[in-house]
Order: sequence, then structure tokens, then C-alpha cells
Amino acid sequence: MMRALRAILAVIFLLSGVAKLMALPFEVAAFERWGYAIGFMYVVGLAECAGAIGVLLPLPSLRRVAAGGLILLMLGALQTHLRHAEGGMAVLAALLLLALALVVWRPGGGDVNRMADSRRLR
Repeated sequence: MMRALRAILAVIFLLSGVAKLMALPFEVAAFERWGYAIGFMYVVGLAECAGAIGVLLPLPSLRRVAAGGLILLMLGALQTHLRHAEGGMAVLAALLLLALALVVWRPGGGDVNRMADSRRLR
């Protein structure tokens, strides 16, 4: 289940990051509406793509670092959406935060097989 969650998170953040890096019109319009520099959009896009790759890495410690970085991004996104009364997007950001928290705080960085192995060793 955690592998599927990490895969879903990776797809979401990769698509979102690529949309920013390609400067798709809806992303440019959003960053302008929020008063953020377009250069910042590219930084966020790059961070989202890196985080997407990171949550799929085979090392749990690196997955946690990647998910932690995405949590920081999503805290900023949540604040932005709340400040601009974008309730639906704020809910989505909060749900993504919860999913990322599972990756960070589950034993083994969300690696269910590793957790099962550690329980068998007891």
C-alpha cells in the first residue's frame, strides 16, 4: 500500500513540477495572481520534480528527506491557497501533506516489506 501511495505522490508532484517548468499558462497565471516571481515558479517546479523522484528511491532515509522537502513546499502551498481563499486547493494541499507525513514517519520510510521483515525478526 505504501508503495502505491509513494507512486501516486510521485506522479502528482512530477506532473505539477513539469507544468511549472514548462511555464504552462495556468501555472504562470497562478504565480502572477499570488504575487510571486515567475523565477520562483521554476524553483518550485524543480523542487517538485526532485521530490517526486526522491519518494521513489530505494533508500528509506532518502525517501524521508524527499518527502520532508515536499512537506515544506506543501506548507507554503497551503498558506498561499488559504491566503487567497482557494479552499479546494487548500484541502488538496492538506491531503498531500498527510500522505507525505506517512512516508516520513512510517518505519522504513513507508517500506511495507521492510516493516514486515523487521516484525518477523522479533
